[in-house]
Formats: sequence, C-alpha cells, structure tokens
Amino acid sequence: MSTPFPFDLDRDRFLFLADRASGLRAILCIDDLRAGPAAGGIRTRAYPRVEDAAAEVAGLARGMTIKCALAGLAAGGAKTVVLDHSGMDRPAAFRALGGYIEELAGRYHAAGDFGTTAADLAAAAERTRFVHINEPDLAGAVGESVARCLRVAFDRLDGGALAGRTVGIQGCGAIGAAVAGRLHDAGARLVVADVVPERAEALRSLGADVVAPEAILQAEVDALVPAALGGVLDERSAPAVRARVVCGAANGVMAGDEVGRALSARGVILVPDALGSAGAVMEGIGSAVMGLSDRTPLFAALEETTREVLDRAEETGESPDAVARRLAFERLDALRLGDARDWANWAE
Repeated sequence: MSTPFPFDLDRDRFLFLADRASGLRAILCIDDLRAGPAAGGIRTRAYPRVEDAAAEVAGLARGMTIKCALAGLAAGGAKTVVLDHSGMDRPAAFRALGGYIEELAGRYHAAGDFGTTAADLAAAAERTRFVHINEPDLAGAVGESVARCLRVAFDRLDGGALAGRTVGIQGCGAIGAAVAGRLHDAGARLVVADVVPERAEALRSLGADVVAPEAILQAEVDALVPAALGGVLDERSAPAVRARVVCGAANGVMAGDEVGRALSARGVILVPDALGSAGAVMEGIGSAVMGLSDRTPLFAALEETTREVLDRAEETGESPDAVARRLAFERLDALRLGDARDWANWAE
C-alpha cells in the first residue's frame, strides 16, 4: 500500500512539535530505545517542505542509533530538526522546545548540530535538564575520535603513524576546528577550507594552509576529513578525491553505498562517519547517562571497532558504511531481554 511519508515509519517515536506563541515548528524523531535513552543533536535550518525535514530527521536519527551501537553506548539514536522561518521568535522557540524535551523525562538527550547556536541551546536548557550545552567538550571529543580512527587507517594503509601526514579538513566550525587542533597536536599538517573564510583563516595559527571551499575535496592530502554537512561525496565529487584515507567528522558524508564502493575500488580507505564522528555522543552519553568519569575505554574500544569494520569490508567487498550498519544492528539484536532497562516505558 502506498504511503504519504517519504521514509519508513519503523521508529520508536515521531513527534511533530509546534508552539503558536513562539512560532516553533520542529520534528523530533526517537529511532530506537532498546539499548538505552536516545541521543542526538538539534539541527536548525530552512526546509523547502515539511516532508523534506521529516525525511532528514528520520535518516539522521537512524544514523545516531548506528553510531551509539558502534560506540558501545547504553543509548539509542534520535534527532530533532527545527524548521527555521522568518516568523519564529528564536529564543522563545528554543525554550518551548526545551519544554517538550523535558516532557520526555530523559528518554531523549540533546546537544547541538548544524545551524543551532550556543544561545539556542542555552535557551532550551532553561526548560530542560536533558540538553548538553558544553559544546567545546563535545567538539574536542570528535577531534579525539577522528584522530584515533585515522591512526587505525594509516596503520592499515602502510603501517605508518599519523604524525607527519597531511590532512584536509572541509568545514572549520566548532567540530572542524576541534579536529584541526587535535590533529595538529598529533603532528599532522593541515589543509583547511570553509564557506565562511574567517573560520578557515583562524586556523592559520595552527600552521594550516587555507584553500578555497571548492578545492578541498580534490586537495593533495593523505587523508580527507569532511566536517560540514552530509552528502558531500557523491558520484560527481568523489572521483576527484586524491586522499588515500577518508574519515567523516560530519554525519552522512557519503551520498550512497555506491560512492563508498567506488572509492574503495580505487584503494581509498574509508572510515565510516558513524565511527569518526562518534566522540561527541561518547563524551555526552558516557558522562550523563553511563556515569563514566573516564571515557578513555570507550575511545580505545572505538579503535577496535574501526579495525573490525575495515577487516569485514575487505573480506566481503562491501562498503565500510554497509558493514558498519550491519554490525550496529547485530549488536542491538544481540541484546537479550533484561540486558537493558525498558526505556520505552521509563521515567525518572
């Protein structure tokens, strides 16, 4: 039977949120609660149609479920998109959103994402305990997860270290800048680009070379780290990639599995962005939900998972993204009744 929805409805919660006074229009998708409460950022942008926003939030929430499972977290995936429009009172809208998140009683833990500012998160946090507002901590953790994944990839490539490699970073916002800082500390050379020139120029203090945004994907680098929006590597852009390793710090950097297979066929090592970008959710959930004062073991386990994904991809000929998805759901399906609390019916 045909459906009016541009995505499957196999989700735990799918909430359309509105607040007349502030103009809030948002969609909150909780994808999976089997392993624990759901985690995922708040994205703010204008959408041509509500259907486009719904399709994006569904895909992003499923991606967060995969990321949490691969990271070994007691959490599932979720996402919120706020539909930006001229009639929205932004501070009031995010306060209203915070109220809706609080009503979920801890089933959903939120943080920032593309288009959402620190002021937005602070406004939401006025109404809820379940918004992580310490963005530098989360961004720094992504820098750590990218560095660890790159070490695994270079060891696999030629047995070499990260130090001395040249890494291209597309996008120099909070995440990209944190990745740049961590890789600089590890001894890597940097080539960076951003559609906002000032953000890229600020990284010259790390010795970074700045190139035009349209040139970064084709830059002569050892590794490429997309740290902006998803879908940047597609059938048109991927053939021009010269890097020997690609590791996503943003969500969904590959436009499809066929792109990953084509790059792999050229000998490019692809680290799924579900692994490369996992640091933020590991930091946030590891602390707020799992109560871990030291998240180092999570990062060490991430390296082993990266090796497992790359090994399986080589053995099967599948794209690493496809292998990562299958491994994530193998882990979720292996949860026995009683291994995790019934978060779907849980409240403090």
